[in-house]
Amino acid sequence: MKKIYIFPFLFVFMLLLFGCKRNKGPANVQTRLPVVSYIVIKPQKVTLMKELPGRVASYKTAKIIPQVSGVILKRVFKEGSYVKKGDLLYIIDPRPYEAALESAQAALKAAEAKLPALTKKVKRYAKLVKTHSISKQVYDDTKAALDQLKANIELYKAQIKSAKINLDYCYIKAPIDGIISRSYITEGQVVYAYQPDPLAIIQNFDPVYVDATISTEELYELRKKRASKLLKYTPDMDKNVQLILEDNSIYPEKGILEFNEVTVDKTTDSVILRIKFPNRDKVLLPHMFVRVKIIEGIMENGILVPEEAVKFDPRGNPYVFVVDKQNRAVIRPIVIDRSIGNKWLVTSGLKENDRVIVKGFQYIRPGVPVKAVLEKP
Repeated sequence: MKKIYIFPFLFVFMLLLFGCKRNKGPANVQTRLPVVSYIVIKPQKVTLMKELPGRVASYKTAKIIPQVSGVILKRVFKEGSYVKKGDLLYIIDPRPYEAALESAQAALKAAEAKLPALTKKVKRYAKLVKTHSISKQVYDDTKAALDQLKANIELYKAQIKSAKINLDYCYIKAPIDGIISRSYITEGQVVYAYQPDPLAIIQNFDPVYVDATISTEELYELRKKRASKLLKYTPDMDKNVQLILEDNSIYPEKGILEFNEVTVDKTTDSVILRIKFPNRDKVLLPHMFVRVKIIEGIMENGILVPEEAVKFDPRGNPYVFVVDKQNRAVIRPIVIDRSIGNKWLVTSGLKENDRVIVKGFQYIRPGVPVKAVLEKP
């Protein structure tokens, strides 16, 4: 009979036990608030850069073209070597031009030898014509012969000058300093004055140019931003162009943005920006592919947000979660301009002291209360 009375007491005990646990429910809910980490928005000075593709071009290029015709007797330079302005490169057979010079010099001597006698004769005839000892026609013919002789003398002098120039052209010299290419002709070949094909090419690439391509739309936006109050711009910024090499390393020297073409390429709808870089160690070679970073300007109150804080809706519109004054997670649509390192530059949607959630997204949904913890740097 005693066993029969145990069950009612046990039943009442179980009810009291579960009732106590239910009363503790609100406290448990409080401890189960989702924990999120946040950062506080602090506007800062941000330098905006634009990266553009480009190719290295020689600062100076000289095609070696013969200015007289003849046979190449000798190539003097070493292919691929550094040559200085005035260094001898080729020798064209000078003998025909030496003969032309000697012929002109001989003709000049012969003309000059006749000049004194004919000059005296004209002076004598000038006196005789006054006394009618000779006819006016004889005097005029003699005077014309003297004038012709003087003209011939000037002609021979010009021929001598031309012959000397042609003779000097037989010794082809470097017009600029630089690295000379391989020779496109060999000794014994005939070359022609002002032929289209060069004998060799000299390129000077210290400094060098980098021709960077920018679309007309990007160029328009760049100029608009610089002209507005959104960015702080000074001309000195164009003297700090950064160069990135093919292996992604940074070139140690800064470049100077010199000009941009005024003609738009119809096929690419782009223009060329030309930047000059020092190249003392000859690291940059013509036609090498590189990238440049030019400074667009400085944004005095830029807002940068970590990439992990920015989400995108199905339409691709960016947004963030912020912690409001009631410690709720709410969605805030934003406008982003570009990524800078591992952060997004936000141009609209956030302001100073906003608390942006950066961790704990898997536990939250819009409007729910959260336990917000400041993210340590």
